[in-house]
Amino acid sequence: MTAATPQLVVHRDKELMAQAAAARLITRIVDAQAARGTASVVLTGGRNGNALLAAIAASPARDAVDWARLDLWWGDERFLPSGDPERNVVQARAELLDAVPLDPARVHAMPASDGADGSDVEAAAARYAEELAKAAGPGDRLGVPAFDVLLLGVGPDTHVASLFPEHPGVREQELTVIGVRGAPKPPPTRISLTLPAIRAAREVWLLAAGEDKAGAVAVALSGPGELQAPASGARGTGRTLWLLDRTAASRLPAQLYPPASA
Repeated sequence: MTAATPQLVVHRDKELMAQAAAARLITRIVDAQAARGTASVVLTGGRNGNALLAAIAASPARDAVDWARLDLWWGDERFLPSGDPERNVVQARAELLDAVPLDPARVHAMPASDGADGSDVEAAAARYAEELAKAAGPGDRLGVPAFDVLLLGVGPDTHVASLFPEHPGVREQELTVIGVRGAPKPPPTRISLTLPAIRAAREVWLLAAGEDKAGAVAVALSGPGELQAPASGARGTGRTLWLLDRTAASRLPAQLYPPASA
């Protein structure tokens, strides 16, 4: 099995999926810190990303993580004023980040629309790309760190981060971070990692739970091009993992996963 070949884990329901993903992520962070001293994770927003963070907050195992030696990044962000409750970073702080002893310098939030670049989303995206480049090591690809785990929620239309089907951003091959205008879901202006930046991660985990995600999961895993189904273009250098609940997996061919895989 190659890194590009996705592995599937299907859980009974979304609550169990969040708890199991939380345990898996805690273990992966601890292992990375044991191996290299630090770890880096790219967070995702949305209901499944936030449920995972809430499950970490509720887990006694969270104390196994050396939170001061963890770098947190984001795969995308809504380009709204700082403190806006719709921003992924604000939601992440409420679910987990404010409850653990992180080093503030290692929490790399994407710029807000009232930041140094004002309403210029392209300049804000370039600023985040510079921050990623500064954190990259000499052997890291594309001038972004080799993230230990990059989390992505899968949208009902197969979008990941803020890369939407047939939208210009999904075609980007040179930049690591882009400004997104005219997104088909509100708010229309966003910042997003590109597929090349996503594919620099050691592991990419895609999260999907609920009946409204079943069609997207089936399409993305059926082998379409990434222009039509951006989720199908998200993969890690070492591992690509789809974490699903039964309803999200309900339209997949049975041979793709054991009926009681979790």
